[in-house]
Amino acid sequence: MAPAARRLSVIIPTLDEQDHIRLLLDDLAALRRDGHELILVDGGSSDSTRAAAAGLVDRIICTGHGRALQMNAGAGAATGDIFWFLHADSRVPPGAATALIRACAAGHVWGRFDIHLSGRQWQLRVVEQLMNLRSCVSGVATGDQGIFVARKSFAGVGGFPELPLMEDIALSKALRRHASPHCIRQPRLLTSSRRWEEHGILRTILLMWRLRLAYLLGIAPRRLARHYR
Repeated sequence: MAPAARRLSVIIPTLDEQDHIRLLLDDLAALRRDGHELILVDGGSSDSTRAAAAGLVDRIICTGHGRALQMNAGAGAATGDIFWFLHADSRVPPGAATALIRACAAGHVWGRFDIHLSGRQWQLRVVEQLMNLRSCVSGVATGDQGIFVARKSFAGVGGFPELPLMEDIALSKALRRHASPHCIRQPRLLTSSRRWEEHGILRTILLMWRLRLAYLLGIAPRRLARHYR
């Protein structure tokens, strides 16, 4: 069993992720055997996501759709002292959990990982480098960077604001008022590049920056979510 003060609760929001969830849970199997906790929070999948995860997680929770709602529900059911939020299409390399636990043991109350995008196009190498640099400089993490946060700090800011979009940015800004994020540079999480590949790399970059700028200018996240989807 993992030491109580450093026990992880890994919280994974899902929606129609049958093609990806088993790969992530295989990455996390050793973590679960070591006494950490895996919680899958499904937002209404119409495929076999929940069946694919059965037996590979400690809890499956069903909620309404919305990552913020799902992640808050997972945190509410979690028993660990550190919450680690992972997207279902991420891959976790060996050593990632150890790096996270060491960071928290050293006094860091929240942070995120550098990422490597799954696609092979050279443009994606530029995208991932800029994402990692922007996050470290700004102190703002995105959900695909594997945000982790101590239970007390998460509760102290009220969890994720239940927004239809930008919930990760809003949480980062709330946590940043209390402490700077710890940026884990190695190992990097592997993040699916499917959105960039399906919609075009440049088009997706421009969309993301337009949405972030609009959010900073006060445009309602509900309106932004319609454009994102």
